[in-house]
Amino acid sequence: MLGYLIRRVLLLIPVFLAVSVVIFSIIHMIPGDPIDNLLKIGAGPDQREIITARYGLDKPLVVQYWIWLSGVMQGDLGTAIVARRPVADLIAQALPHSLTLGLCALAFSSFFGIVLGTIAALNRDRWIDQIIMTVVLMGSTIPGFWLGLLLILVFSVWLGMFPVSGARDLSSLVLPVLTVGLGGTALVARVTRVAMIEAGQRDFLMLLHAKGMRPLRIQLRHVLRHALIPVVTILSLRIGWILGGAVTVEVVFARPGLGTLLIKSLNQHDYPVVQACLLILAMAVMLGTLAGDIIQAAMDPRVRAAL
Repeated sequence: MLGYLIRRVLLLIPVFLAVSVVIFSIIHMIPGDPIDNLLKIGAGPDQREIITARYGLDKPLVVQYWIWLSGVMQGDLGTAIVARRPVADLIAQALPHSLTLGLCALAFSSFFGIVLGTIAALNRDRWIDQIIMTVVLMGSTIPGFWLGLLLILVFSVWLGMFPVSGARDLSSLVLPVLTVGLGGTALVARVTRVAMIEAGQRDFLMLLHAKGMRPLRIQLRHVLRHALIPVVTILSLRIGWILGGAVTVEVVFARPGLGTLLIKSLNQHDYPVVQACLLILAMAVMLGTLAGDIIQAAMDPRVRAAL
C-alpha cells in the first residue's frame, strides 16, 4: 500500500508540469495586454516599454514560464500586475470562501445523493423510484447560473429569506450551496441507485437471506457498503469539479471567492493571478483523484490485494 501511494504521488509530478505548461500557454494566447490597465491616458511607447520590462513581459515566453515555474516551486506565486500585491495574499483571502462553499456543497450532495439513491434502489421500478429519478434528471440538467438566479428571485427577492449576495454570515451560504450541490446530488443519486442494484445481485446475498437476516438490514449494511465504492470515486473526482463549478456561482452571488478573483483577473489580463487560480483548481482535481484512489483501496480488499 505504501509503495502504491508513493508511485501515485510521483505520477502527479509530470501531470503537474503538463498542466502548468497548458495553463501558461493558454493565458498568453488570450488577446489583450495587462499593461493597458496600468498606462495613463496619453502615455507614450517609452512608458509602455519601461512597465513591460519591470514585470518581465519583454522576455521570451519560455523564459517567462521558467521564471514563473521556479517561483511556484519555491512557494512564490508572483506579484499581481494590476493589483500590485503578492498573488499569494490575494489567493489567501479568496480561497477560504471557495473551500467553505465547495466543502459544504460536497457534503450536501453526498448526504442527499446517497439517501435518495438508496431510497430509489429499495423501491426499484415503483412510483417513488420514478419520482426521485425524474427530479434527479431535472436537477442534473439545469445550468448552475440559471438555478442560482432562480433561487435568488424566489428566496431573496420574493420571500426575503436569504441575502442576495456577499459572504457575511451562514445565511449567505445557503443559496450558493444549494446551487452547487443540487447538480452533484443528482449525479450521486444515480450512481448510488445503479451500484446498489448491481450489488444486490451478488451471490453472497443468498447466504445472508438463508441465515434469516432481515432484507432491509442486508440492503443497508451489506449492499450499500459495496455500492459506496464507486460513489466514493465519483465524489473524489467532484472535489475539483465543485471548486471549478463554483466559479460562475460565486459570480452570480457576488461571493469574494476564487471564482470572483479569477473572473476579475481575466478581465484585467492579470497573468500571475489567473495562472495561480487555474493552477489551484487543477491541483484540486489531481489531489481529489489521488484521495479517491486511496479511499477506494482502503474500502475494497480486492484493490489492496492487487496492490
